[in-house]
Amino acid sequence: MNIHVLSLFPEMFEGVFGSSILKKAQEKNAVSLEVTNFRLYSGNKHSQVDDYPYGGGAGMVLKPEPLFQAVEAITGDSKKPRIILMCPQGERFTQAKAEELATEEELVFLCGHYEGYDERIRQHLVTDEISIGDFVLTGGELGAMTVIDSVVRLLPGVLGNDDSPVQDSFSTGLLEHPHYTRPADFNGLKVPDVLLSGNHAHIERWRREQSLFRTWSRRPDLLSNTELSSAEQKLIDQWEKEKND
Repeated sequence: MNIHVLSLFPEMFEGVFGSSILKKAQEKNAVSLEVTNFRLYSGNKHSQVDDYPYGGGAGMVLKPEPLFQAVEAITGDSKKPRIILMCPQGERFTQAKAEELATEEELVFLCGHYEGYDERIRQHLVTDEISIGDFVLTGGELGAMTVIDSVVRLLPGVLGNDDSPVQDSFSTGLLEHPHYTRPADFNGLKVPDVLLSGNHAHIERWRREQSLFRTWSRRPDLLSNTELSSAEQKLIDQWEKEKND
């Protein structure tokens, strides 16, 4: 996969792209990560990429020319990539969206600053608008880093165990079950016996029930989109009853 980022502050990505899983993914040639300062495509002697909004108002608006020209320059004759605008007005980012983007060959992230974007960027350049939450950041860089990390870890061979992302929270529709490791007894706090039993069927059943309980207690909204067995529905009904008693 090829990922391009257009940002006025490319130095913000150096530590993130040069560390941990993203660094390893590049070393494995699973992904190439490039950051371009789109000020280079301003087309004017003052390298201006923003201007006052027509009709008045506070703040500055990113001009269309630099981003259109930067996208054209970095993508060239390649098949039209997914061009993602990081924006608080965009679609809420989810694990399902990460899984969708992980199937693409090329992604371009647009990271703006200032008051906003010229509307022609939204209408005629981007394919996706993504928000990482109902809050506003000073720019799109931190949001882009979040989305890129989430997508890259799903690429084949990036994680040590390819089953790991399949078991993540949200990938199954439920929150992930609790995890334990050595020691089995820490200051009197013991690992559940079932995990030490060696009975894989019992362990999987326990993990599914714990995942279900954690979702029910913390994010019950997720259950509406999860297919449950009759036994699992009975468990939820039991928990509801105990909660209300």
